[in-house]
Amino acid sequence: MKFIHLSDLHLGKRVNEFPMTEDQRYILNKITEMIKEERPQAVLIAGDVYDKPVPPAEAVELFDDFISGLAELDTEVFIISGNHDSAERLSFGSRIMDKRGIHFAGGYDGKTHMFPLKDDFGLVNFYMLPFLKPTHVRAVIDKESIAASDAEDAAADSERPEIRTYTDAVAYAIDRMGVNTAERNVIISHQFVTGSVRSESEEIAVGGLDSVDKSVFEAFDYTALGHLHIPQDTSERIRYCGSPIKYSFSEAEKDKSVTIVELGEKKDGVCKCDIRCLPLEPVRDMKVLKGRFNELTDKNYYQNKNTDDYFRIILTDEEDVIGALSVLRSIYPNIMRFEYDNVRTRAISSMPDPGANDSRSPLEIFGDLYASQNGKAMDDEQLRLMTGLIEKIWRDA
Repeated sequence: MKFIHLSDLHLGKRVNEFPMTEDQRYILNKITEMIKEERPQAVLIAGDVYDKPVPPAEAVELFDDFISGLAELDTEVFIISGNHDSAERLSFGSRIMDKRGIHFAGGYDGKTHMFPLKDDFGLVNFYMLPFLKPTHVRAVIDKESIAASDAEDAAADSERPEIRTYTDAVAYAIDRMGVNTAERNVIISHQFVTGSVRSESEEIAVGGLDSVDKSVFEAFDYTALGHLHIPQDTSERIRYCGSPIKYSFSEAEKDKSVTIVELGEKKDGVCKCDIRCLPLEPVRDMKVLKGRFNELTDKNYYQNKNTDDYFRIILTDEEDVIGALSVLRSIYPNIMRFEYDNVRTRAISSMPDPGANDSRSPLEIFGDLYASQNGKAMDDEQLRLMTGLIEKIWRDA
């Protein structure tokens, strides 16, 4: 079975105050053409369809155009919400669109969203797990505990699981799915897997508070991840496809692509899985230029470059050049960032940051402070209280 893995469209995003809508429209048209040529049985979109919970009208129209085009093709489309999406807004009208083969999973509700597709080797089960936090799972457990109490099911309430970490939350959600490992299974998820590489354009949780251990996905023959913008394999069958265009200069040297997966027959518990990538060329790339003012404004330097690309320009002149940005913009109209790298700026940047090398999580930092002031570690109840407070602060920030 062939399917295409996409994520992190971030429709409506602005980068350094530059609107990206036309760039996104161009790349979605390219992706649609690829889908027509590849003829996959499914298209997976692993979250962050929009950049904001309340997206601008042009972003909604753009996504409507995209999924309307996909609905005309002979393919099933599976879309989950990411941490940037409003789950309720994204899944509006989902019961109607199910009939057209466009399937949405909004916020986590404790239910299993699974759709089976069939090929020559049997079934492939597609599980949809929208972005979740421990608080989302605990809310579902609380609701079920109330229902159990109303039914006087004390035994069910006494077995209430502890959900402290993101790994606990995802593991709990997957355990409830009842995955049949004798069949082929794919999960679509939007989480940060421990050890993966972030970029500047993503939200970062202090101390890796949002990290999920990859072992929770062991039941699946392929894990289609969203959340990180740099394409990367977390393991042989766990992959971030990355965003379709660049959203920060930390991605300037990274190539963008569409991930195509083909699942073969499953024998003795092992499913053949072939992964390949088709390159995506943007209408405007994101590049970094570094050098002296006279060098970057020399026609011999820029005449063979696409000067309409998005640029971060770093001047290495020791003295500030009067009117430099105005002259540079006459050559490179889409300058997103402009800065100097010289003795003065390096002296400023070399000033020590007391917290720069502290890799401890917020809970570990507080725990060390508590132990130093009280001569003992926090007990289980105090740990539970602090974990809840930290998660609430992170959620509301």
